[in-house]
Amino acid sequence: MTDPHWQQALFTQAAPELGNQYRDDPLLAGWLRRTVPANVLQPLEAELDELGALAGGDLYRMQLADRLNEPKLTQWDAWGNRVDTLEVTPLWREAERLTVKHGIVATAYEQALGRHARIAQFAKVYLFHPSTDVYSCPLAMTDGAARTLLESGNARLISHALPHLTSRDPATFWTSGQWMTETTGGSDVGRSQTRAVEENGVWRLYGRKWFTSAVTSQMALTLARPEGNPPGGKGLAMFFVEVRDAQGRLNGIRVDRLKDKLGTRKVPTAELMLEGTRAELVGQPVNGTRAIEPMLGVTRTWNSVCAVSFMRRGLALARAYAARREAFGAPLARQPLHADTLAALEAETWGAFLMTFLLVELAGRAESGQIDDQQRALLRLVTPLTKLVTGKQAVSVVSEVIESFGGAGYVEDTGLPQLLRDTQVLPIWEGTTNVLSLDALLRSDLHSGLAALMGRASACVRGLEEPRLAAAGRQAIGALERAALWLETRQDREVLQAGARRLALTIARALQLALLCEHAQWLLDNGGDRRGYAAAMRFSRLPVDLMHEVDPALDALLLSEQP
Repeated sequence: MTDPHWQQALFTQAAPELGNQYRDDPLLAGWLRRTVPANVLQPLEAELDELGALAGGDLYRMQLADRLNEPKLTQWDAWGNRVDTLEVTPLWREAERLTVKHGIVATAYEQALGRHARIAQFAKVYLFHPSTDVYSCPLAMTDGAARTLLESGNARLISHALPHLTSRDPATFWTSGQWMTETTGGSDVGRSQTRAVEENGVWRLYGRKWFTSAVTSQMALTLARPEGNPPGGKGLAMFFVEVRDAQGRLNGIRVDRLKDKLGTRKVPTAELMLEGTRAELVGQPVNGTRAIEPMLGVTRTWNSVCAVSFMRRGLALARAYAARREAFGAPLARQPLHADTLAALEAETWGAFLMTFLLVELAGRAESGQIDDQQRALLRLVTPLTKLVTGKQAVSVVSEVIESFGGAGYVEDTGLPQLLRDTQVLPIWEGTTNVLSLDALLRSDLHSGLAALMGRASACVRGLEEPRLAAAGRQAIGALERAALWLETRQDREVLQAGARRLALTIARALQLALLCEHAQWLLDNGGDRRGYAAAMRFSRLPVDLMHEVDPALDALLLSEQP
């Protein structure tokens, strides 16, 4: 027989628990207090508090319970009819209900909030995202579609689709897809092979869309090449597609299969064949890649916010675990090396957050018309830079978080491995690190954007009174100056392109350090909170200036097949 006293002596580690994710995050609350007027923030805070409680409570518990569920594609009914119906998970259905209730998309389009509309929206996204199994993916594309239609000037589609995309009524709310990726690749969209044919005054689309996320959406914006148009991006046009007709039948669309992905497995990403899909031309029958650019600006901002949100979630779990897990006679939180590791991750998260919400603030200014030329130039450059750097930071931070749990971090039913897998999409979706580095390097307005960025960093540093913060601020400016000098003195195109990633990451991390110093000084001046000071100091000891020289000849030798 088993000894009952021995059974009682067995140790069982308690799982980490989350509290209210708004109240427990001094970074978000402090930044909002600094940035948003009290008359705007006060009514918003009640909703943020509600979302914070859900994100760390009922919604998080539902997420863990929903872990094994995935979307299901039924291609045929019992009688052999092709139906291609998709069923999403219970958590996704709840996430849609909460989206409508809290206006996760709608808030960005509420004019009463003015230039603070984007801040209010993305504060909600930051809390909502990590407990909803990447339901933020269709919401990002929905938001992007709304912004793209607004900027298209197509009055019929604006009046027809925008009220659905920004609705707070579950009966009328739509999500949107973004169908661009084909077998030719996702970055070089100019190679798109989807054809657009005008038949009796109606446009119909033919071709394969190889990677279409959230195919459950009611509409999509997509690119296709009208017959007779030249190759390349200029020959593409942007089209509006309603996925199903009034009877619920697919609109000339065949769903071949769902993608079997590393992560974001709750997102029903599909391979589609367009077989005469009825579509509507949004703007001109040319320059579709330019027409869809507003979509990319919005979705890259969502990507950045989701990155810092995942970083915050991972750290919230790791810190909760470290406070309860004892090893070698003390909680992990009091073990010097463990505390050192968590502090570095915390500093990375603070830097990523401040750069991301600078982007959010600039986007809100631009959409409300309250932006000057220098801020607009900064917005154009900081959009790809923020997306690329936060994607890399998120994967690094969450990977360390998983390790901080030891073996428990590697066990599926803790929910922790899914956090890492889902985070891995962030450096890939909407442009890989290399693609966005080249985007920043090769854009015609790089020099004006870099001048605006250096001006913003210099403004951060000018107000620093605490001596060590001032020294860290000078470090940030020095890194930016060396990056600018490297850019000016390298004439060889191949050398420039090879160094584009190091250039982009250096500029981004230097800006993060400057923003950290600025925020730390504000916290010291407005209540004496020294956590921002600690974050800035720790970040200043992490790699910031990555502009080391690399010999291309040695790289070629390393990659060659010959000794």
